Amino acid sequence: MVRRAAHPPSRILYGVIELQHLTKRYGGTLAVDDLSFKVEPGHVTGFLGPNGSGKSTTMRLILGLDAPTSGQALINGRRYSSFGKPMREVGALLDAGAVHGGRSAYNHLLCLARTNDIGPMRVAEVLEQVGLAGVARKRVAGFSLGMKQRLGIASALLGDPGVLMFDEPVNGLDPDGVRWIRDLMRSLAAEGRTVLLSSHLMSEMALTAERIVVVGRGKLITDATVAQLTARYPTLEDAYMALTSDSVQFGAAR
Repeated sequence: MVRRAAHPPSRILYGVIELQHLTKRYGGTLAVDDLSFKVEPGHVTGFLGPNGSGKSTTMRLILGLDAPTSGQALINGRRYSSFGKPMREVGALLDAGAVHGGRSAYNHLLCLARTNDIGPMRVAEVLEQVGLAGVARKRVAGFSLGMKQRLGIASALLGDPGVLMFDEPVNGLDPDGVRWIRDLMRSLAAEGRTVLLSSHLMSEMALTAERIVVVGRGKLITDATVAQLTARYPTLEDAYMALTSDSVQFGAAR
């Protein structure tokens, strides 16, 4: 079971991610094209699509890292930029390598915590939770990719948020680490949180997610349960390959 935060909650635990006609252009490239769907609490939603499908751009738009050309992305009915202490509302791992290598794991998390009025006790809790307590004082520059992934997950969990987003969180993890991620995602959802998970590992997605959103060329292809998809196709991988066969492209936005 995931440990709860030491600080008292300032909001309801659960939330909803809602995209309303979300569109993003980069010059002449249409990266996200009139995309609308909801991610609801209580289960893991898998976010799938070929390279160039707009998955990473969509996640950046949800987190306010890019501005939409039109439409909007809402979390609990609000834009990410409206949250005064966003880490208590939304936790995200988009790039495990985006860490100052000269800092220790503990100091990296402590700096993030201070920006959102989160105490040092919570830093120690999440380091223990992700299995990094023994290397908390070591510099991140010496971490393997798998250790950086765990640190990124700790960052996402730091504010004990009701909404969580993970982009390829199993990169660099050994089989035990992959199983740990699977169990963690499912336990977070079982607590009533909203979990959006992007991954290319279909076998893991089949074991972890209950609902699947597939995009291609920036458009929504399908929004269905894993059970619905595997009732129509032999496996989730077969469903994915059939649904995206016309959407593979090269050189476009991620």
